[in-house]
Amino acid sequence: MTLAPMTPLAAMPSPSTAVWQLGPVPIRAYALCIILGIVVACVVTEYRLRRRGVAPGAVLDIAVWAVPAGIIGARIYHVITSPEKYFGAGGEPLKALYIWEGGLGIWGAVAGGAVGAWLAARQLGIPFTVIADALAPGLPLAQAVGRLGNWFNNELYGGRTTLPWGLEVHVMDPDNPGHALRDDAGNPVLQPGLYHPAFLYEALWNVGVAALVLYLDRKLRLGRGRAFALYVMGYTVGRFWIELMRTDEANLILGVRLNVWTAVLVFLGALAYFVRVRGPREYLVPVGEPAAAPTPSGDVSQVDLSAREAAARPVVPEGYRVVSEEQFDTYRKTGVLPPADDERAESPDDDATTAEAPDATTPDATTADADDADRADADGADSDTDSGPERTDAERTNAGRADAGARPTDRDS
Repeated sequence: MTLAPMTPLAAMPSPSTAVWQLGPVPIRAYALCIILGIVVACVVTEYRLRRRGVAPGAVLDIAVWAVPAGIIGARIYHVITSPEKYFGAGGEPLKALYIWEGGLGIWGAVAGGAVGAWLAARQLGIPFTVIADALAPGLPLAQAVGRLGNWFNNELYGGRTTLPWGLEVHVMDPDNPGHALRDDAGNPVLQPGLYHPAFLYEALWNVGVAALVLYLDRKLRLGRGRAFALYVMGYTVGRFWIELMRTDEANLILGVRLNVWTAVLVFLGALAYFVRVRGPREYLVPVGEPAAAPTPSGDVSQVDLSAREAAARPVVPEGYRVVSEEQFDTYRKTGVLPPADDERAESPDDDATTAEAPDATTPDATTADADDADRADADGADSDTDSGPERTDAERTNAGRADAGARPTDRDS
């Protein structure tokens, strides 16, 4: 009897190099993946912002604030949750600034990026919730791309496995960061066995979260930041079980990895927001939109082509105003801005004031009513008009109102 071989028939290889030198400049695979992820998030967010009425190019203004703030936040989270590497025994505090040596926390990246996006929203006059909802599907896609950087770094893997997609993991050279340790024959050294590709699980999960957000956002017309809350819930659920698979070093609380507790708390916060917040999807129209420049007429040689090209460029509005979806659709079709809320609120009062009868206590109203009553008496006189005492002005006024069916003097009655 022969035993089946325990060696897997298939495996997923890992790169043995994560850094390339371009002259004196190191090109790091992890950084390239992060940059590519940012580009993906910007493209998706730009498309969704335009569909909600934001001027083209706004995502670049947002990224200028959000990306640096996100990187700073990611580094701060890493340093706070792993302080012994920098401030413990044998630690080097200055290395807390060495961001190129790795160490970024996604929780801090999202928090820091949110602060940066909020600052950008204030500058552009865009509601922060509109930006958050537009970013909701793009952010998990960016995270999925960024996780490929962990593959190049031979990190973020789980326990041993014999599955066909088990991951080969290189032993990285501590004296030559970004390169695998090599044996005497020059071959990269592998750790024994195969491991769960936790980075790949998370990347695929994030793609699924992006698809879920897109589907439910289209079906439920999510607004007020609820699409972003849905992304947070979806991501933290996946991060919870993937974090439990990881075998790399991490700080523990009650025997459980710190990021597991973080995932639970963040999920509960996002769930509370999603359940409590209600409201329709927000659409924006510009405030202070410049009028279109008139088309010059006459001799073509006298036309300033540079001025025409400048006028054709999109102009960033002074700010934005939230409108309903119906109003936004009408604006897109006609180009006519819908009335502001204060204008709509004033128009019924103005109409009512115009329609109401003038106050009879004023001299003009009394005189007009008296004249109307005199004309009505003259037109409707019969045989008994010659008899009886002459009526006073007040009697004629009241009689005229009664005949004409006018409203009573007291408009509150």
